Amino acid sequence: MERRTIGAAALEVGAVGLGCMPMSWAYTGSQQRGEESLRAVHAALDAGASLLDTADMYGPFTNELLVGRILKERRGDAFVSTKCGLLVGEQHIVANGRPGYVKRACDASLRRLGTDVIDLYQLHRADPEVPVEETWGAMAELVAAGKVRALGLCAVGARSGRRTGARLHDGTIRQLRRVQQVFPVSAVQAELSVWSPEALDALLPWCEARGVGFLAAMPLGNGFLTGTLKPGQGFEPDDVRARHPRFTAEMMAANQPIVVGLRRIAQRHGPGVSEAQVALAWALSRGPHVVPVPGTKRERWARENAAAAELRLTPEDLAEIAGLPGAQGSWD
Repeated sequence: MERRTIGAAALEVGAVGLGCMPMSWAYTGSQQRGEESLRAVHAALDAGASLLDTADMYGPFTNELLVGRILKERRGDAFVSTKCGLLVGEQHIVANGRPGYVKRACDASLRRLGTDVIDLYQLHRADPEVPVEETWGAMAELVAAGKVRALGLCAVGARSGRRTGARLHDGTIRQLRRVQQVFPVSAVQAELSVWSPEALDALLPWCEARGVGFLAAMPLGNGFLTGTLKPGQGFEPDDVRARHPRFTAEMMAANQPIVVGLRRIAQRHGPGVSEAQVALAWALSRGPHVVPVPGTKRERWARENAAAAELRLTPEDLAEIAGLPGAQGSWD
């Protein structure tokens, strides 16, 4: 698989990563099976998809433990990306950016992952009660201590401007400018997909201009862009899509033209090429600093997603995707 470079630290990863969140968080609980998830991670690593993206809050904690089982055998094949800054309570998820907490969270993640160093440590969300420079300074100390190799920032809660016409990622860019004064940002993780391309407007160019890697989160639109979800299908109550405005039967039907367009392009590229691979190839085409991180817990999809790194879309393909209708339905 093609290798891509993440940020100022010049860390190399496979062009396609693996989002581990669905293995223990946010999606259908009844389908979360540890052994199947382990096979998916092995398949991704075998294919060169080295970046494993997890977080302490996924589970919470169980996702890092699962990744740790893989690292016992294959630490040399994996690039470990995890996150801090969010606490899961009984009813709410709250941010905690206090320096002391960040340092304790890092030590706990290292223990769960069973590794001496985290390749990329990301701030999951800035704490509104703590200046982000203080949080970032504590994370920079972890780099100096040899516990972390590089730092990243997640663009969480950036959709608030969508309905008002405000620029979507202005708040994230302001945060990035502030923390860059403290320690270099190696990567930004934010949503980017065919049906949610807003990062193209300002955030992606900001990263490109500064040599910052971009981890494209949800590049398959929570599974919608795979073409395997049908309008009106139900989701289990613990699946985030059960409460998601874009996954009502009406909105899924309204957005089918996007999937149809991806399928049409896939068919032109021959048997075995899927809608998901076209969607991932589109994300890869956004720049050499972009690494899509599709999530899955199934070996089959992990292999298919990794193979998207070999798919090259033509200028005609890209023009056709650009001409697809915009996604309908609130994303908030």
